[in-house]
Amino acid sequence: MSTENLPQSPDSPSRKPRVAVVFGGRSSEHGISVVTAGAVLKAIDRSRYDVLPIGITQDGRWALTADEPERMAIAERRTPTVDQLAESTEGAVVLPVDPADREVVYSEPGSVPKALGEVDVVFPVLHGPYGEDGTLQGLLELSGIPYVGSGVLSSAVGQDKEYMKRVFTSFGLKVGPYLVIRPREWARDAAAARKKIVDFAGEHGWPLFVKPARAGSSIGITKVDDLSGLDDAIAEAQRHDPKILVEAALRGREIECGVLEFEDGPRASLPAEIPPPDAHAYYDFEAKYIDSTPGVVPAPLTDEETAEVRRLAVEAFDAASCEGLVRADFFLTEDGEFVINEINTMPGFTPISMYPQMWQATGVGYQELVDLLIQAALRRSTGLR
Repeated sequence: MSTENLPQSPDSPSRKPRVAVVFGGRSSEHGISVVTAGAVLKAIDRSRYDVLPIGITQDGRWALTADEPERMAIAERRTPTVDQLAESTEGAVVLPVDPADREVVYSEPGSVPKALGEVDVVFPVLHGPYGEDGTLQGLLELSGIPYVGSGVLSSAVGQDKEYMKRVFTSFGLKVGPYLVIRPREWARDAAAARKKIVDFAGEHGWPLFVKPARAGSSIGITKVDDLSGLDDAIAEAQRHDPKILVEAALRGREIECGVLEFEDGPRASLPAEIPPPDAHAYYDFEAKYIDSTPGVVPAPLTDEETAEVRRLAVEAFDAASCEGLVRADFFLTEDGEFVINEINTMPGFTPISMYPQMWQATGVGYQELVDLLIQAALRRSTGLR
């Protein structure tokens, strides 16, 4: 591959900040991450920032990709991949390991490595393990490069639904009934582990939701209506994560709320309601991204309910020590109580995703939202803070 058209390091000391948009990754949410990156690349103000798109393939290679967001959209009900966008099948992008040096290097077998210039901030739009879960954040901390979104601990807490619920409970936020089955329990006595789930259903009733403990975008989740569907649901969840979470169904309305970090602290958006999708058993991956089931923004709540869910969303943001952005998901139960289901530290971020839509309704458009997140990251240092 020729390196003539690669991004060059600006010579001017007054150069624009360079934003590396990192996307793709090794998780099952690879495709939607690519779609998200296309929307972010299209929204970044090129008069204010230089941009360096870096895709991580499904096998973990960091690839230089073309800055062509129009190629990063869902087509024929299929999500794109980094391999389709990579400039080379072998070339690799390497981040610095010295915090005093933010220069990114591109190398190909048999060629002299090419300096791509310094990166001032990383916008990681990775979803799921190996990107949203604190692993990438740890790498960026070691490299000394500021980044959009939460740090190592809060990213890990936000990815692991078990420990997320434990943190929320310790801060007085109400969560629904749940059960965790760890890999060692399956290995030690699979029948006993399964019986725990059956006993949980006996206590809380059917249906149950069986899901990977550390995945997102509703991937690997099964709504189980009775005992006959349990084994298949367990197998599906374990395809994505050896640790699984079982949740009792909560009867109520699904309400979401966005949190965004401003200079004076986090603020909550107007909430949205997710109505039950007609063609799906629940709000699953296809309902969210393929069929684009619309949410209702703002949610038809009373003023008191709106104020309460916004307050609770910021409480959840603070409880997990989050930074940058969070989408907080709640159930409004039949007795009028908000129960938090989960937070997402890098929520779906396409223009049709609920997080940007909620902020649009609150008065912050998509391009401004991207800019606010970049500016918040540039204000922060890496390391303990």
